[in-house]
Amino acid sequence: MKELFLGLDCSTQSLTAIIINFNTGKVIYRNNINFDEELPHYHTQNGIIVLGDYKIIHSYPLMWIEALELLFTKFKIEKIPIYEIKAISGSAQQHGTVYLNNKFERILKNLQLDKALKSQLDPTFSRLTSPIWMDSSTSKQCDEIRDSLGGLRSTIELLGSNTFERFSGPQIRKYYQENLEGYNNTSIIHLVSSFMASILLGKNAPIDHGDGAGMNLMNIKTKQWDKRVLEVTAPNLQEKLPNLTAPYKIIGSLSDYFVSKFGFNEGTNLIAWSGDNPNSLIGVGVIEKGKVAISLGTSDTFFGYLQDLSLDFKGEGHVFGAPTGEYMSLICYKNGSLAREKIKNKFNLNWENFSEILNKTPSGNYGKIMLPYFFPEIVPQVLEPKVYRFGFDESDIEGNIRGIIEGQFLSMKLHSEWIEEKPKEIYATGGGSANEEILQILANIFNTRVHIFEITDSAALGAAFRAVKSYYDSKNEIKSWNEIVDKFINLQKSIVIEPDNRYLELYKDMVVLYKQYEEFILKKGSDPEITRLDFIKKYF
Repeated sequence: MKELFLGLDCSTQSLTAIIINFNTGKVIYRNNINFDEELPHYHTQNGIIVLGDYKIIHSYPLMWIEALELLFTKFKIEKIPIYEIKAISGSAQQHGTVYLNNKFERILKNLQLDKALKSQLDPTFSRLTSPIWMDSSTSKQCDEIRDSLGGLRSTIELLGSNTFERFSGPQIRKYYQENLEGYNNTSIIHLVSSFMASILLGKNAPIDHGDGAGMNLMNIKTKQWDKRVLEVTAPNLQEKLPNLTAPYKIIGSLSDYFVSKFGFNEGTNLIAWSGDNPNSLIGVGVIEKGKVAISLGTSDTFFGYLQDLSLDFKGEGHVFGAPTGEYMSLICYKNGSLAREKIKNKFNLNWENFSEILNKTPSGNYGKIMLPYFFPEIVPQVLEPKVYRFGFDESDIEGNIRGIIEGQFLSMKLHSEWIEEKPKEIYATGGGSANEEILQILANIFNTRVHIFEITDSAALGAAFRAVKSYYDSKNEIKSWNEIVDKFINLQKSIVIEPDNRYLELYKDMVVLYKQYEEFILKKGSDPEITRLDFIKKYF
């Protein structure tokens, strides 16, 4: 008997589906809708649109809906046995907000089979585009909310994070301030995750604790909407938000529209969707202390399991709810794969050429340091993008290639020091994890073993694992997280990259040097050029 489970991931650039057979421990199907390539009429670039200037970055919720219907159409054409899918859960890019009017739920409940989802749901938006995680246009609103809550420390204690430009609360406040009519015409504000879950459910779906924590609206300790924060964010906000729910909650069954149109089973359970980072935590098997994951994608993220609540009072890191019911730590960098691609494309390289050059360049890069702010950065906060190079210029191909990789991982090492659980193993995921040369530098800088797995779509896989867990728990056939994860993720079969201890002292010194350059540029600290020259003398 097949026990199939579907995990979906609506990311920045694509919609991915993974179907797993729990009995066999196999992924039986994977497909992907690339927004730019398969839905070109939206004219997105890397799944986004830039409005006004580089700080205002949105996407189209209608595009996500159209991608979902296109994906399910492929299921039908390819005769995938979706009738045997027991449960579905999903993942989505975090923080993005979707604004809907009072027609939304009524139309969802009365979808017509002979019409496309896009055309039927088009009239339900009070705002046609959605600000997403790359948007950095809400500094004013962040300051206002933080000041109203008593400052940085009290904000972090309450919400688990500082106020951040990309977080949902400041984005909602900006919309209220700049378009009062649009805000008043909004009946419900969803996250990308709860919006996509609502489409499948046929009515408004709740927001889970993992994704709710990324809004600057949820009390991190009580896991409830915080009334004080709602009041300082926007008027009548409570009535515009979905309910919050535990990440393992079965929220209902798949709507009749999808059952009738595509052939799903009418009893297919829907589990609350969550953000891509909480899903990836499960998807790479980070379910116990001492394990962290690094996702190298459109954004680079460093995240780990937290058994107990631990907060970053410098205000750079975040704490979200984990799918296990505990917590997870997270640091997010906007300058991820797109920054690496900037360097690759500048020198007209493919990734193989890039890796060859990287491999020939010495650890420490002859003391060349890059602060790679090609885009506004989150950690550390950099609102005006500019790339800083010390000891080389933009024409130096070797310096730039190693500079971007070392710069990214030195920053990650530096800014993860607040997390009390130090990594004993790193699980690498995301598209960039396919590059072993890049991951060797990661292993060396952290002086920690790195595991690479076959499946890089960890968010979709994590969503499928969550569907498995909730389904069997509801049947009183309890499956532990270890049992689920170990069935699909075999550590023995992973590629293991060991750190090269020859560079332990070099990278310790380089982290210190990198910190001094950050402080020089961002905090007007003293120029560390003499320290850099001493570093060169010591190692080269």
